[in-house]
Amino acid sequence: MTQQQESVVTPERFASGLTWEQYLAHIKRNVEKFQYNYRETVISDDDTRALRDLVQKDNGPAKVLALGEDWCPDVVRGLPVIARIAEAAGMELRVFPRDDNLDIMNEFLNKGEHQSIPAVVFYTRDHRYIAHWIERPALANAEMGEMQKVFQGLDRDKDRDKMRAAYDEFQRGPIWAGWRRETVREIRALLEEKCGQR
Repeated sequence: MTQQQESVVTPERFASGLTWEQYLAHIKRNVEKFQYNYRETVISDDDTRALRDLVQKDNGPAKVLALGEDWCPDVVRGLPVIARIAEAAGMELRVFPRDDNLDIMNEFLNKGEHQSIPAVVFYTRDHRYIAHWIERPALANAEMGEMQKVFQGLDRDKDRDKMRAAYDEFQRGPIWAGWRRETVREIRALLEEKCGQR
């Protein structure tokens, strides 16, 4: 969606969002998991250079808005990656809780109908819309079945603690790490395409 003249996200509204640090102080759940995913996300020197070069362009992504909620696994994994990308690139990041900002969410629905999060929106320095990215990388969609294997043989009613422990282990494993890396790759590719680097 590029109807920026009709956007509820004015420069003033963007500036009212939370910084990454403010968001971490604001959330009630999964703080340790957010911090873990943040610590475990590394932006390579090559990605850092490419992202910084993009930000310097007149039509480059100097600002990034993210919508999320602290209970959502895709946000727990993906939002820390966005924070790392913003830091590495020198982008100004502002985070908005989705449920308190449904008017913003409704501008960036997944497939025009789903309130999927995280929703990440990139703007130029003078607040022109560039692109948005939603929910999770394609690799995560392709590998969702791997997550179901974690719960094989467990009964949803009887084995809640075992299921929680298995899921926590999955979140710290190589598949989630791959999804974090793929988020960086997808976002870099999206921004290079939209800002004329490809």
